[in-house]
Amino acid sequence: MSGDGRESEGGEEEVRGARRIPGPRGAADDLDLESVPLPPLPPPGSAAPAGSVPEQSTPEQSVPEQSVPEQSVPEPPEAPEALMTSVPDLPHRVLKALLGAWALSACSAEETAAVEEHLTACAPCADEALRLRDAVGLLHTDGSLDLDPTLRSRVIDGCLGRRPARIPVPEWAAPYDAETARLDALLRDIGDSEWHAPVRLRWFEEEREVSRRTTVAGVIGHLTAVDGLLSAALGLDDPLGGGDAPLDPTERTERYWSSKRRPPTRAVREPWRAQSHELIRTASFAGRNVAEASVSYGAFALPLQDALLDRAFECWVHGGDIADAVDYPYEAPSAAHLHRMIDLAARLLPAALAGRRRSGLAGPAKDLVTAGAPGRSVHLEIEGHGGGDWYIALDSPAAVGSPERAVAQVALDGVEFCRLAAGHISPVEAAAGQEGDREAIRDVLFATASLSRL
Repeated sequence: MSGDGRESEGGEEEVRGARRIPGPRGAADDLDLESVPLPPLPPPGSAAPAGSVPEQSTPEQSVPEQSVPEQSVPEPPEAPEALMTSVPDLPHRVLKALLGAWALSACSAEETAAVEEHLTACAPCADEALRLRDAVGLLHTDGSLDLDPTLRSRVIDGCLGRRPARIPVPEWAAPYDAETARLDALLRDIGDSEWHAPVRLRWFEEEREVSRRTTVAGVIGHLTAVDGLLSAALGLDDPLGGGDAPLDPTERTERYWSSKRRPPTRAVREPWRAQSHELIRTASFAGRNVAEASVSYGAFALPLQDALLDRAFECWVHGGDIADAVDYPYEAPSAAHLHRMIDLAARLLPAALAGRRRSGLAGPAKDLVTAGAPGRSVHLEIEGHGGGDWYIALDSPAAVGSPERAVAQVALDGVEFCRLAAGHISPVEAAAGQEGDREAIRDVLFATASLSRL
């Protein structure tokens, strides 16, 4: 800070050397009037100073003419410097530095006069002053200050596209992460009364379709109970309390429902939401090896990565059940995630066929194959969203499906195949195209429906 109160900037030698701009003009009563000399009074009989009223002589009294020496009338005193408005002579660099303050009307009267006089002669400074004045006008806009409603999503998309998460969600857990988020968004939008809307859950048992009525809240309770199998496998809390809790998904759901003294309400959302977040977080921090950890469903077991894919499929299917109950649109998963769900079902089909064969519900094996050897297969052609080609081994769960040994071909839409695997449509009405061994085709379609459960 310099002695005259101005901040000095490094390298601005010309600014520091500029003549000090005088302060604001003082008031009239602030002057020291005693220091201003007054004109002397004229001697008696002398001519009155200019502006005075001469005395009138009476007729009875005459004054003889006398010669009066000439008196010099003093000139009025000069006005003090504080009363004069002067335009300081400032160098170009100082005037240019004052343009911002001038645009904000923050200059003193002398500085303002100096800047405005300079602008009449300096075109670059005049252009800069015009831009600064326009900028100041933007600070006082009358427009709406509300944020663009799409700003948040655009900022998040930009951030996620430029910097990946420090602990990213594993690829094999991404479908579960996406489907739980979509279902949570649906639940957030429905009203209190819609949590009690009736929902009919459907699946296949052996050769027939069965169903169970519940509510929207009951469906979320069902998902919470079955997801607890994954929580237990990861060492997290089981919502059924662990210990003697059953492993079969249907038994777990029945116990969860019966443990409630009254029908579930929207209060079930937060526990389910917290549980799904904890599953994803734990899987993300656990590393690669946890993907192969076994999750028991009682009659069968799946590695954790397949179990999370299975739960993503159930979340989507039951999300659609809820959306139908409350008359809400609900789309299919992304093509990449749907493809992985179809692939899981295709990998489970040989074991499902073998189970039905043991129960006398499927035709006998016709080829004796060793482990890993090719046997008869059915070409499963999935069209459209998430589509692809799979070859389903018919004669042994350990066999490998092969195009060379395909005895039949079935064509299905991707979403329709998933609805069949969920037990939402019957095997008879599912196939869009069939060619080849009719028994083999029937066995594959019914085995797909048998993958469904409560």
